[in-house]
Amino acid sequence: MIERRLRQVFSEAGCEGSVAALGVDSENRVMFGDAEPMVAASTFKIVVALELFCQGAEGMLDPTERVLLSPARATPGGQGFCIFEDVAEVSLRDAARMMLTISDNTATDLLIRRVSLSRVHDRLGRLGLDRIRLAGTIQQEFDAVGRDTGHAGWADMARAMSESVSPADADRIWERALTSPSLRPGRITSATAGQMAALLQLIWLDRAGPAAACRAVRTLLGQQRLTRKIATGFGGEVRVAAKSGTLPGCASNDVGGRGVPGRLPVRRGGVHPAGRTGPENPAARLRPRCGGPTGGRTPSPAAPVPLKAGLTSSPAGRPGGAAAARACRPRRHHR
Repeated sequence: MIERRLRQVFSEAGCEGSVAALGVDSENRVMFGDAEPMVAASTFKIVVALELFCQGAEGMLDPTERVLLSPARATPGGQGFCIFEDVAEVSLRDAARMMLTISDNTATDLLIRRVSLSRVHDRLGRLGLDRIRLAGTIQQEFDAVGRDTGHAGWADMARAMSESVSPADADRIWERALTSPSLRPGRITSATAGQMAALLQLIWLDRAGPAAACRAVRTLLGQQRLTRKIATGFGGEVRVAAKSGTLPGCASNDVGGRGVPGRLPVRRGGVHPAGRTGPENPAARLRPRCGGPTGGRTPSPAAPVPLKAGLTSSPAGRPGGAAAARACRPRRHHR
């Protein structure tokens, strides 16, 4: 029955999707296409934060270490450090805060370089989460898309769009970007709904790494500014700790946890419907601003909603009732 309903929801939204819901402290589960690889968008930043705080707890680095962020090395993204005009100094843990609360791409790439992809994947492998794969830094992924459009990289593509003779010419370039082979799961950073739910479950159970590291990740997830996704499925009395991710035309994701202060944990994961895609919301119009693929603008509610996950936690942020993940993608084919 639930599978039929989920299939209907995705169909009505114009998406192909998957769902995974796992009980944190029970055997309850709901699975629907949970092993299907999907574009992770910025939800993968949870993994980077986990590795940072694990390395800090294990004595491999100091999360209070100060680093400099230069505008010359900024990664496009629409907000955060990429719009700074001057060099900024920040600690590694506050860079992680920027990464998870406003999805800062410059902070993310800084941290990826600091903790290293190989260590990220080693930890994921030990946790049994080998279907969550990071393709590289965000800048490397952007440049791959830019090259697929026939340009030297992302900056060259963005320049060509801004210098286009007509909006239609710029739209054609952006449409080529959205159908780039580099946006296919496996070539861009990707994950499965099942393993994203499992990751959240491990973080909430303090089993993804040292307890202090898991707690730090949960804390930052609770500070995310964007609350219009998973949080909209619950009343104001429910606390939500989540990480969203958006790639116009490909993914608009959310993974996270929820809990009700002062009450027993709810033992069900929540999923709410994906938005529609169609002629009223042509993906080609979501062009870059600040050079990033999100265009620096809020995605339309009509955008597709792929990977979504939710966890239930107790009032103290400790393990609660359920972990759930959802993923969907628009019905389109890459060229």
